[in-house]
Amino acid sequence: MDLGLKGKTAVITGASVGIGLAIAEGLAAEGANLVLAARGGERLEAEAARIAGKYGVSATAVAADVATAGGTEAIIAAAAEKGGADILINNAGTGSNETVMEAPDEKWQAYWELHVMAAVRLARGIAPQMKARGGGVILHNASICAVQPLWYEPIYNVSKSALMMFSKTLSTELIKDNIRVNCVNAGLILTPDWIKTAKQLTTETGGNWEGYLQNVANEHAASKRFGTPEELANVFVFLSSERASYCVGSTYFVDGGMLKTI
Repeated sequence: MDLGLKGKTAVITGASVGIGLAIAEGLAAEGANLVLAARGGERLEAEAARIAGKYGVSATAVAADVATAGGTEAIIAAAAEKGGADILINNAGTGSNETVMEAPDEKWQAYWELHVMAAVRLARGIAPQMKARGGGVILHNASICAVQPLWYEPIYNVSKSALMMFSKTLSTELIKDNIRVNCVNAGLILTPDWIKTAKQLTTETGGNWEGYLQNVANEHAASKRFGTPEELANVFVFLSSERASYCVGSTYFVDGGMLKTI
């Protein structure tokens, strides 16, 4: 299936590891050029060079913190230097661990900047580039926690839910410019963060981090396993393509049966 992505330019945040890196590789495999953003410049540069060499595409690394206005401005400028973006993947984010009663205002604000305002600022800066190029695609990586919250991360739940609604709202505003906006809500995806956390939690009990993760999967996912970043990336790649031309303003769950509602 020809996805029609060859020669397109895709901006991906949180692109140096995990889901963002898998999306970058999936788009590059289809011939898309990349503008990759993450805070860790050295790792990002190495991955950009590897992907460019492997797939014969252009891959530009932008060391930037998307939780700041300056960081998003740097990404927007880098895309403009490439002639503008056709695809924007708002992927950067991280989990939380707190209670509503104890979490300070500063923590709430930090997650709002990372999960919501980064997407708002990048849309304001990159949508005009897409319009000038005849249209484009904006995808938001939210979470199943946007609709089915986990008790220990209320700030993550709330900010991801806001991102999901922003995606829906933005879609109605931009479709007149032939810009399709959609949201992806992932379930359990085996990222390096999950492995790191599992190892930390099992250090004093024998170190069986694989068993810990299997128990998490058994509890939450009907499929009884974690998904891979590549499995999730496949959905992003499809939604970025002309094969998803009638997908507008929707949220797609990729969760191995974790969602318990209809």
